[in-house]
Amino acid sequence: MQGRVLIVAGSDSGGGAGIQADIKTVTALDGFATTAVTALTAQNTRGVHDILDVPAAFVARQMQVVLDDIGADCIKIGMLHRADIIDAVCDVIASTAARVPVVVDPVMVAKGGHPLLEPEAVATLSRRLIPIATVLTPNLPEAEILAGGSPPGNPLHLAAALLRLGPRAVLLKGGHLPGATVVDALVDRDGMAETLESPRLDTPNTHGTGCTLASAIAIGLAQGLPLREAVVRARAYVREAIRTAPGYGHGHGPLNHAHTVRRAKSPLRP
Repeated sequence: MQGRVLIVAGSDSGGGAGIQADIKTVTALDGFATTAVTALTAQNTRGVHDILDVPAAFVARQMQVVLDDIGADCIKIGMLHRADIIDAVCDVIASTAARVPVVVDPVMVAKGGHPLLEPEAVATLSRRLIPIATVLTPNLPEAEILAGGSPPGNPLHLAAALLRLGPRAVLLKGGHLPGATVVDALVDRDGMAETLESPRLDTPNTHGTGCTLASAIAIGLAQGLPLREAVVRARAYVREAIRTAPGYGHGHGPLNHAHTVRRAKSPLRP
């Protein structure tokens, strides 16, 4: 099927999340991944131990040379870390890729608790990046920060509240909610509002699930799938990647991004 996805995100030295997970996901779903690295992390399954930023101008340069030559059918944005990097990324998209779909995973905190977005950058994220998102994919803690104040208790209501920030659609990930069923909420500006449910897998091997899901959606959009079909396929891919995880490390283990199951490669009903 192919499809070109430009991934703008941080590197995970442990290979389970970030750029590494993104490339694996896009490749597994028959796409072609290019990258602009925003930060280097010293990271493993136990957590993030250090971060080395990439200068904002160099992040922009990576994007520009890729877009000028290879192009992109979708842009996936993950960890940006600083406000000046967010501004640089948005400037490149506005000048070079304004018509390209954008999947924004508003990465704020690593699974182990380490902050991945500086607090002062949240306002820039909301003001500049989220309004150009084709789909925004926050988890519950990220959604609560972005919504501000006391968020609605109903996931669909919270997802709908995030539409006021400007994205065309929101997929609110429900993995942080307790219960035997994971419930995600999908809403868009055309009136779609539904929940997508799947049985929870009892496993510690969930490192990089957010990065993986957003990249799986991005390659779906790059391949021409409608949003809902891209989301359904992405959820199926992530679930199977969790179920077949290799069990590496001593903390939150990585997924099996390389799995090849037919059900993850065709749109499914939830």
